[in-house]
Amino acid sequence: MGYRYEVRLSGSGGQGIIMAGIILAEAAGVHDGKYVCQTQSYGPEARGGASKAEVVISDEEIDYPKAIKPDLLLAMNQKSCDAYFFDLKPEGTLVVDSTFVKQIPTTRAIALPFTQLARAELKKEMVANIVALGALATLTKVVSLASLEAAVLGRVPPGTEELNRKALETGINAAKLYMQGH
Repeated sequence: MGYRYEVRLSGSGGQGIIMAGIILAEAAGVHDGKYVCQTQSYGPEARGGASKAEVVISDEEIDYPKAIKPDLLLAMNQKSCDAYFFDLKPEGTLVVDSTFVKQIPTTRAIALPFTQLARAELKKEMVANIVALGALATLTKVVSLASLEAAVLGRVPPGTEELNRKALETGINAAKLYMQGH
């Protein structure tokens, strides 16, 4: 059996979880040339309800499109951390937005303040998802940074390219600082 890497991105509606999943899938599939499957679900509320995106990345054709036991879980809020942590592989990586996740279920989690960084450094909370993607790619190498940047710039609204490029850099730098300390 070949390489298969399962990612679950989770949070609330309005946090850009679905878009982050689409961007990650495009970075891996279109730009890195991997086999990719991306699925999504969200609550009935347009904003504020539960939101989840899954991306399966593989060297071989994918026969099942959903994450069975994620290798990586991004939890952008406490509710999603509580709901999905126990699905994570025992050796999997939990990354949380420490702006909103205060009760972290494992000492092995990586806690970075994505939303706080987006607010403080970029003055736009709405790019916290892009900050998180920059950090995830840096921490896991699941996609190349060049591919991630290309996917982000191909998806963001015209006129926001520089903001989103800076959001990626903010996430990359946060992850590098974290890795230096651990």
